[in-house]
Amino acid sequence: MNLSKTDVGFMAVCTGLIVANLYYCQPLIVLIAKEFSVPENVAGTVTYLTQAGYAVGMFFMVPLGDKLERKKQILFTTLAAVLALFLAASATNFVMLQIASFLIGASSIVPQLILPLSATMASPEQRGKVIGTVMSGLLLGILLSRTISGFVGEWLGWRGMFWIASGLCFLIILVIQKQFPVNKPDFKGTYGQLLKSLFTLIKEQPMLREATLINALSFAQFGAFWTTMVLLLSGEPFNFNSATIGLFGIVGASGALAAPLVGKLGDKGQPRKVIGYGLLFLLLSFVVFYFSSESVIGILIGIVLIDVGLQSVHISNQTRVYALLPEARNRMNTVYMSFSFLGTALGSAFGLWLWKVGGWETFSIGCALLSITSFIVYFVTYERKVGAVPKRNIFIK
Repeated sequence: MNLSKTDVGFMAVCTGLIVANLYYCQPLIVLIAKEFSVPENVAGTVTYLTQAGYAVGMFFMVPLGDKLERKKQILFTTLAAVLALFLAASATNFVMLQIASFLIGASSIVPQLILPLSATMASPEQRGKVIGTVMSGLLLGILLSRTISGFVGEWLGWRGMFWIASGLCFLIILVIQKQFPVNKPDFKGTYGQLLKSLFTLIKEQPMLREATLINALSFAQFGAFWTTMVLLLSGEPFNFNSATIGLFGIVGASGALAAPLVGKLGDKGQPRKVIGYGLLFLLLSFVVFYFSSESVIGILIGIVLIDVGLQSVHISNQTRVYALLPEARNRMNTVYMSFSFLGTALGSAFGLWLWKVGGWETFSIGCALLSITSFIVYFVTYERKVGAVPKRNIFIK
């Protein structure tokens, strides 16, 4: 069964709405800090706890997509997200909100279940394009979530955003039940064998290792920027409120517009070249940011660079990873995305630390060093001619 354009469209919409759960909190940091009387950098811990929860959920739950019927897993996981969002909206203290944030992250892994499903159902010649389209929905969800959250926070308070998100996820359950195809995987082993095979994949697949490390470093830069930017824009000389800060997410939609093009380039056999350009855009973004501590235009230019750069790196790497072992696609995605979002979580914490140590300029220099590290990995692995060493007998019992 091949996916129709309507199927791919529904997958993109559901992916965007669910992944948005991870980012609603970012423009709300100042409002959360005020309600619970905690410093803003402490309130910012909810951002990387959410990302850490996502990484944990990815590692322990996404591999099950190679063992369980995928549609049922997506439905039950989305229901868990509804409950986690409800808990956040009704939090009576900051610790409860931190716990809820971790659970929101762990239960919002649905996009990483939908992506392997879409890659499995797509024809090989269309796989990059389908992944790019679904990724467009994902990135739009990431970026527009901040804009929506900023306005809702200013209008209804930070709790209002989590109530609305809970309702949206419930509606998504109804859409998934009606629209998504049933897809049964091939893995016949135990859950323990499933998790053990993750480490075998890491050991036996050099391309997976390279793509994962580059992506983790890129996501760290992305997470650091979008968390720390809120602190910059809420203070002098900008003094923007949550609604205005959220508007900056619209500019980042440029990365989502680039996603289908990146996917097509991947289909034409040029994913690694696109990764190199993406890494260059990421580095240039922090050069621009360094000189833009008092410039809105500079920040906007930097946002375009960082989002197009990340999208170029991420989709190209994802296309390469999905092409390796079709029967282990969920587990390949688990390794790849678990470390990517662990990178986001650590990057957010790193960005907050850099801000505390030396402000925006120190933050920009620190993230530029992460970019340079990405380039080192890229060129070192290129010289070694990274490839795949498929060992298919380990994946199906």
